[in-house]
Amino acid sequence: MVASLSCLVFISLLSLAPLSVVAEGGNLYPQFYDRTCPKAQEIVRSVVQQAVAKEVRMAASLLRLEFHDCFVKGCDASNLLDNSSNIVSEKGSNPNRNSARGFEVIDDVKAALEKECPRTVSCADILALAARDSTVLAGGLSWEVPLGRRDSLGASIKGSNSNIPAPNSTLPTIITKFKRRGLDLVDLVALSGKVLKTGAGSHTIGNARCTSFRQRLYSQSGNEIADAYVEASFAVQLRNGCPRSGGDDNLFFLDAATPTNFDNFYFKNIVAGKGLLSSDEVLFTKSPATMAIVKQYAADNELFLRQFAKSMVKMSSISPLTGTEGEIRVSCRKING
Repeated sequence: MVASLSCLVFISLLSLAPLSVVAEGGNLYPQFYDRTCPKAQEIVRSVVQQAVAKEVRMAASLLRLEFHDCFVKGCDASNLLDNSSNIVSEKGSNPNRNSARGFEVIDDVKAALEKECPRTVSCADILALAARDSTVLAGGLSWEVPLGRRDSLGASIKGSNSNIPAPNSTLPTIITKFKRRGLDLVDLVALSGKVLKTGAGSHTIGNARCTSFRQRLYSQSGNEIADAYVEASFAVQLRNGCPRSGGDDNLFFLDAATPTNFDNFYFKNIVAGKGLLSSDEVLFTKSPATMAIVKQYAADNELFLRQFAKSMVKMSSISPLTGTEGEIRVSCRKING
């Protein structure tokens, strides 16, 4: 069974689709705003570029917003809604509380688009475009973003708490959560290299808080390293800034080698026993199939970059609202009315 699965994974990697991929069914397509708001993508790109130039970490944060949106109710910008009389915001969920960020950048993009093309470009499409532009600014490949999403009329804090993989999730749990969203093992490993994370960004260019990985560093009794897969010198380095108690919010690079570059060093680190989170390490230690993919990405940066772009198109097309569903919000933080 495992050998068969590994073979299928290898074949999938060899048959990568071109980057100009549109969503199945044709409900979303890159030219959606060509007539109604032809400068839409230019405006998003400009605002995101300014934000990342001001704070390089923002690229990871914006990319993570798209992941945390799509995994809850689909790619509908539900995670951008604030609390209101009839909405409990997803911003207060465990994966988002004290870590999700970049909302002000999305606000700036929306304000610029409302000035150019009132009530035309959805917040859900802004998230998808901002994720692509953030990837490019960090050194990743570009892709055509299928557009035409509409915005949700509500949020789901329950879905946010239950659908987004945690940093200490087991591999079967992560696989199940990806499968429920229509994403396979190849998508899982490729997106882990960038967006599957809690803390403050994405894996290859983001950060994680001490509280996200402390349990790997300290055994219940004594000073032994709790997780045998953490390389010893790496564990000592982490302990210097992540004590047994306190320092919960201390930040650590998920990829200390090239922390602001979008590349395959995340996978090289995992192979070397220097994956920061448990959800990183299990990709290499708990499944021959995912281990094979990790090794291929660690050896071939171009392969990773191309598959990441393909998987992002797939992820950003999860259960979109289209046609007359939902609405086009004037403010991404609240429903119209």
